[in-house]
Amino acid sequence: MAASAGNKPSTTSRTDRRRADTRRRLLASARELFAEKGVGDTRIAEISERADVAAGSFYNHFEDKAAIVKAVLAEIAESQGSDVDRLTEGIDDPAEVVAFAHRHFVRLAVDDPSFGQLIIRLDASHGLLREVLGPRATRDIQAGIEAGRFEVHDALSAAFATGGALLGTISGVVDGVLGEDVDETHAAAVLRMLGLPAKEAAAISSTANLEVSPVPA
Repeated sequence: MAASAGNKPSTTSRTDRRRADTRRRLLASARELFAEKGVGDTRIAEISERADVAAGSFYNHFEDKAAIVKAVLAEIAESQGSDVDRLTEGIDDPAEVVAFAHRHFVRLAVDDPSFGQLIIRLDASHGLLREVLGPRATRDIQAGIEAGRFEVHDALSAAFATGGALLGTISGVVDGVLGEDVDETHAAAVLRMLGLPAKEAAAISSTANLEVSPVPA
C-alpha cells in the first residue's frame, strides 16, 4: 500500500543516518575535548574513543585533526552568527548591531577559551569566518552606509578590515594580554574604523547588556 501524505517514507537510508550520527558524535566529542584539554593536546584517538567510534572510522569523516577543528569552528560560527541575528533583529541602529556582534564574539572568546583557541590555531580561520560570518558583517555594514551611519564606501572591504581586527583581538584574549573590558574597547575601535566619532563609538559600545551563552559541549 502506498504511503499516505502524512506518513512519507524517509528519503535517507539507514546507512546515511548512521553515518550522520557518527559524524555528530565525533564533532561533539571534539568540542568537549578541545574545551577540556585545548586543541594542541587533543589526539584523534581520544576523539574517537569518547565518541565510541572505531579509530579507523574517524578517517571516513575527516581527513585529519585540522579538518575536524575546521568543522567544529564552522559549526560554532554558524550557530553563534544565527544567535546574533536573532538577538539584534529588534535593533534599528546599524552601528549598535555591529557593536553588538563584535562584542558578542569577543566575549565568546573571553568566556569560552576553547573558541579562542580554535580561532587562532586554525590556519584557515580567516577564510572560514569570512564565508560564515562575512555575509552578515557585509550586510550590517551596508545597512549602516545606506543609513548614513558609516563613512566607508565599500561594505565588503570594511567587513574584511573589521574581521581582521576581530581575529587580532581574539588572539590577544587567548594570549592573556587584553583586559576584561576588551569587548567594549574592541567594538568602539571597530565603530571608529567605520567613521563614527570617538565619543559616540564608546557610548554605543558600552550600552549593550550583553550575555553570551557558552558553546554547547
